[in-house]
Amino acid sequence: MILKEKFFHICLQFTQNEILIQNFSTEIEKKYSEKNRYYHNVQHLENMFSELEFVKDTILNFSNLSFSVFYHDVIYDATSKLNEEKSAEFAKSRLQKLCLDETDITEISAQILATKSHEKSEKSDINYLLDADLSILGKDPETYLDYTKNIRKEYSIYPDFLYKPGRKKVLRHFSELENIFKTDYFKTKYEIQARMNIENELKFL
Repeated sequence: MILKEKFFHICLQFTQNEILIQNFSTEIEKKYSEKNRYYHNVQHLENMFSELEFVKDTILNFSNLSFSVFYHDVIYDATSKLNEEKSAEFAKSRLQKLCLDETDITEISAQILATKSHEKSEKSDINYLLDADLSILGKDPETYLDYTKNIRKEYSIYPDFLYKPGRKKVLRHFSELENIFKTDYFKTKYEIQARMNIENELKFL
């Protein structure tokens, strides 16, 4: 199911206003297609949904998690430290118009905010979201290399002497975790390769 169809499918559970849904769908597509998005783009969303499809039956509220995927990077500025907070606020304003109840909106906001620190949660749906978000780390070396190049392009405003120490800090944070992935499924699928990829990238920074 393509992204637009997926968005319509979950929205129609809450509202029959197809014009509103279409407007929000177009808005999401435009946001993720902004010119400086080399990694945090539509392909990133497609990859996350592709990964989550394998664990769909174990996710407690797939509609809420789907909204979190759509909106978790809707605001993305490489120079800002408030992307997640702004994305959560953006999502809230749209979801209220789609007639979601406050309980669902609060849960979706919490899921989006969790992508800031990527810490293991007591809530399994959050852990699945975080693992899908980081699944790129465990891909084959060629795919991972493309990812690192695209991340570098997103941070092209920074020269190497600023970028490299920041990137090293992020990678070391992940490598020092007991487990990069929070769920058994993603741990089994990607943990070993992710650690190899991170180690190799650190050697070249």
